[in-house]
Amino acid sequence: MTTFLHVNASARPGSLSLAIAENFLDALRDRDADLEVDKWNLFAEPLPQFGSVAAEAKMAVFGGQDQTAEQVAAWDAARAVFDRFAAADAYVFNIPMWNAGVPYILKQWIDIVTQPGWAFGFDPAEGYSGLMAGKRAFVVYTSGVYAPGVSIEFGADFASTFFDDWLRFVGIADTQTLRFAPTVLTATPEEDLAQHIELARKAAVDF
Repeated sequence: MTTFLHVNASARPGSLSLAIAENFLDALRDRDADLEVDKWNLFAEPLPQFGSVAAEAKMAVFGGQDQTAEQVAAWDAARAVFDRFAAADAYVFNIPMWNAGVPYILKQWIDIVTQPGWAFGFDPAEGYSGLMAGKRAFVVYTSGVYAPGVSIEFGADFASTFFDDWLRFVGIADTQTLRFAPTVLTATPEEDLAQHIELARKAAVDF
């Protein structure tokens, strides 16, 4: 049985990216009523801070030094986030663009789970290697004004470029993406949303 992790990076209950992602999952459930989905709303479930204590805990681990009790607690909290991420076989991410990039909470989540020996390895001769190979991902990107091909006055995209590279970095090579953009500067918003929901449902057929 395939276990999915749905990472919702939108702060809005009426999020368009969330609606598209949920329809993708609904289409998967039409094929498999017993589909297991772990829903992770990043704005609703507080993440542990990865500040100075956790950073020092990380350096202690990879420097072969003993951790303090405070560092152990910080490192264990980060590991719990990673373990939930790693437990899934496949992923669904819905990511609205914030100020040309990803929402800050998603970046925090990425900085917690992306640790050496967990999500990636490193070899001095070969460089980085992702340790999450064999997993799949479906990613929904939305943006209110930006759309591919617009002039710079209408924005730039550092969201999908960053996140696509992160997927590659951790070894998730089997990916599908769906972009709904723009969501604001459109003459037929309801029709456009319905079209992208249908595209998501069709994508689920071959996922």
